[in-house]
Amino acid sequence: MKLKKTNLFWGGAVFLSLPLVFLVTFPLGKMLLMPEVSDLLSTIQERVVLEALGRSIFTALGATAVAIVFGTPLAYIMARKTFFGKKLVEGLIDLPIMIPHPVIGIAILSLFGRNSLWGRLLAGINIEIMGSLTGIVVVLVFVGAPFYINTVKAGFEAVPLRLEKASQSLGASMGATFFRVTFPMVWRNMVLGAVMCTARAISEFGAVIIVAYHPMTAPVLIYERFTAFGLKYSQCVAFWLIIISLVLFVMMRFFSRERRIQ
Repeated sequence: MKLKKTNLFWGGAVFLSLPLVFLVTFPLGKMLLMPEVSDLLSTIQERVVLEALGRSIFTALGATAVAIVFGTPLAYIMARKTFFGKKLVEGLIDLPIMIPHPVIGIAILSLFGRNSLWGRLLAGINIEIMGSLTGIVVVLVFVGAPFYINTVKAGFEAVPLRLEKASQSLGASMGATFFRVTFPMVWRNMVLGAVMCTARAISEFGAVIIVAYHPMTAPVLIYERFTAFGLKYSQCVAFWLIIISLVLFVMMRFFSRERRIQ
């Protein structure tokens, strides 16, 4: 009787899960299967496509590097310290996840536009934000960093505080404790966060198109081909972008699995 109820429970769970699985699988499957192989092969040999895909990967990795350097200490502070306004700071970190991304593009345009104070100051030292790779990286850090910070913060929170205190009581400095005790227990979260940040950054379109239509990233190229030439010509570029994103997320799941085993 108990076994029958258990089977009924799992059967209901599978039945209720199917609509979401189909919702994700069918459109992407259709997208992957529609283009002809000859079109895919010719598309991936186009210089503009290779440059756009490479640019998307390069800027996404650059944004992830920035998120690691500046997001790791922020995640550690948020995990270990309690202070006035902490909830507000946490809300600000999460804000890029929730607000429409064209709003992010408009905000960056307002701050770093060529006629703004910061835009003119940066132009004075030969740093261009609008219409440049630097601007794309700034946008991608904005949209991708919350994924990295929240993942690493959860990792820091899972490290028992008593281990760090024990290390410090034995004479280790805070820096030595971090690298010898905390980091070995958190590095997998950092990898997961980096993969999530990179995957999110690669797919960004709404904010990038406002800050830098050129040089083109892959999502912007897909949009241009769809509006200029139609569905068929955009699908081939989308196919290769989906494959790259799929590889990244498979990597993320691989690391997640290893973490559960430990």
